[in-house]
Amino acid sequence: MRYPQLRSVHSLDTARFGPASKVRQGRPMTNERRAVGDYGERLAERHLCDQGLVVLARNWRCNEGEVDLILRDGDDVVFCEVKTRRGPAFGSPAEAIGPAKIHRLRHLAARWLQETPVHPREVRFDVVSVLPQPKGPARIDHLRAAF
Repeated sequence: MRYPQLRSVHSLDTARFGPASKVRQGRPMTNERRAVGDYGERLAERHLCDQGLVVLARNWRCNEGEVDLILRDGDDVVFCEVKTRRGPAFGSPAEAIGPAKIHRLRHLAARWLQETPVHPREVRFDVVSVLPQPKGPARIDHLRAAF
């Protein structure tokens, strides 16, 4: 399945939070898996920006892992994990996030907050599930404050 390119349609609040990171590193993935994941992350980003969130970083990475999206929602910072699956055979994409991943995301969030001059009112962890459909737009489910 070919996944269309999407363009971001939002502006960044760079004066307050700095530009969004465009660094993409990590373990080797197959081209198809990478295409599916990138497609899901672009759809999730567009969906969240359409709801008024502003991207602070994409695929923020340190030596301990990666956060898919870090966003600003008013005075809050949102750490968002995006899960995309090609089909429903193995359950919803969000079901792939287990206790170890939750622990890692909390740790990565604490590290990002230490390294970034941002002082949010609150921190939130969201999950966006993306399930491409054979016909029509992909199904996008946004779970706010997932953990």
